[in-house]
Parts: sequence; C-alpha cells; structure tokens
Amino acid sequence: MPGQKVQARALSHHPWGVLVEIAGYEKAALSATIDMIEQFSRITSSNDELLALFPPIGSQVDAVIEQIRRYHPPVSVRLVIRPADLESLACSCDFCGEPVRLGPGGDALILDSRSLDGPGSHTLISHRHCLAERIRPENIGERARALKVGRMC
Repeated sequence: MPGQKVQARALSHHPWGVLVEIAGYEKAALSATIDMIEQFSRITSSNDELLALFPPIGSQVDAVIEQIRRYHPPVSVRLVIRPADLESLACSCDFCGEPVRLGPGGDALILDSRSLDGPGSHTLISHRHCLAERIRPENIGERARALKVGRMC
C-alpha cells in the first residue's frame, strides 16, 4: 500500500532513475522503480551530483511505496527514498487536494476500488474527515469507522 516501508534491491540504472526489486516480491508480476530525477533534481546542482545519489546496482535500500498502478499487468510500483519520506510520506488528498500524511501520526486513509466484472483496481488516498464527510449522514457507523480505522484505542 502507499506509505508502506519496503526493502528494495537496485537492478539497473536508467537516465530517469533505478529499476528495483522489492524484497519479498521477487516472483511477483510487478515493475518497481525509483524516479531519481523527480525526487532529487531540485536539490542537486549538477548531473554528476544527481548520479552520485543513485543506489549502486545490487545494493539494498530502504524505500516507501509512493504509488501503485494495477490497471493492467504487470503491476507498476513507484518508490521514494528521500529521508523525510521514509518517516512519513506526504501526498495530496484525492478528494480535497490538500496535503495528507501517510505513516505514523498521519491522517490518511488508503482506499482500493475494485470491480467484480474485470481486472485491475484503483487506489484513492484521503483525509479521514474527507471520506467521512462523503458517507451518507444516516450511515453513522461507517462515518465513525472512517474516522477511527487504523488508530490505536
């Protein structure tokens, strides 16, 4: 799920970033990448400085899942390795567009939508209150669960 911490092994370097393999999913039909240009081009002053940040081929790195696309096989996973994102990944709420944090202390819910009549799924990331506000007012139990799910009692 987005926000989940994983271990990844660098398989190959490309002009945009790194193709990786996620530990525990080596046999799965998925493609995993780290877009180094998107993550680090704003904080580096030269191409050589950016290239120095690429994890060496064969090395293991800590990463966080930023995005999963499952519309068509193979599954496509985008990882981030920025130190701040390893603690708590920030993204935009799919309902209101405001920033939301995935991870400890964050206020995000991750929703997967699937159909019974075909392959693929779609992931939405939402503030708890944004989802709760969209559940019918008379459905009090589901609204309450949206505000509580995943939280420690």
